[in-house]
Amino acid sequence: MSGPDASPILTTPDGSRTALNARFGEAYGSRHGARSQAWHVFVGGSGTDTHPAPHVLEIGFGVGVNARASLAATAASGAPLHYLAYEFDPVPAATLREVAASGDAEHHPAWEALLRGWDGAGTQVAAEAGDAALEVRFADVTTADLPSGWATALYLDGFSPSRNPEVWTPEFTVRLAAALAPGGVLTTYSAAGHVRRALGAAGLGVERRPGAPGKRECLRAVRSR
Repeated sequence: MSGPDASPILTTPDGSRTALNARFGEAYGSRHGARSQAWHVFVGGSGTDTHPAPHVLEIGFGVGVNARASLAATAASGAPLHYLAYEFDPVPAATLREVAASGDAEHHPAWEALLRGWDGAGTQVAAEAGDAALEVRFADVTTADLPSGWATALYLDGFSPSRNPEVWTPEFTVRLAAALAPGGVLTTYSAAGHVRRALGAAGLGVERRPGAPGKRECLRAVRSR
């Protein structure tokens, strides 16, 4: 596996860390609070923290903040977690470790196992420990095969629509909707009008929610059947 050079680490106002992606010129997580965004928009917004057996599909693994928050939430609830993420441009394991330092699930055995296999992993890396199974596929998600009807939660966390438009198109949104199980919930930090319309056109019930720090709104979209 090849990846970009080490990314500059940023400490955000809630004390959590993220990193800057040079290719897109944006941070992987919110500069206003990476952990706050992970918990409010993705983990809490999708109900992963209360689901009895969450299956999470993440579009844009980044530096693993959402994955670690999900591990922390399910470790607290006692629910088994299945987590599948796609990442086109994986950062080095050293960056993941630095971002995770003193943060959620830093020492979770599944997270530690994932990091041990990260560098040089080829096309994917997987780890399982206790009730948590993590898998990250190093692929262009827009052309990858997505699991059908599988996800109880889908974290749409690509870079902004202006910088990374490929994962926000109506065509790709239809594929994301098909990956949700009935009752599954897609969450995203973006509340852009064209994103909201694409989710609705894909057959999802869309609602605006208050955003995480630095954002007025975010979106939650549910597959009814």
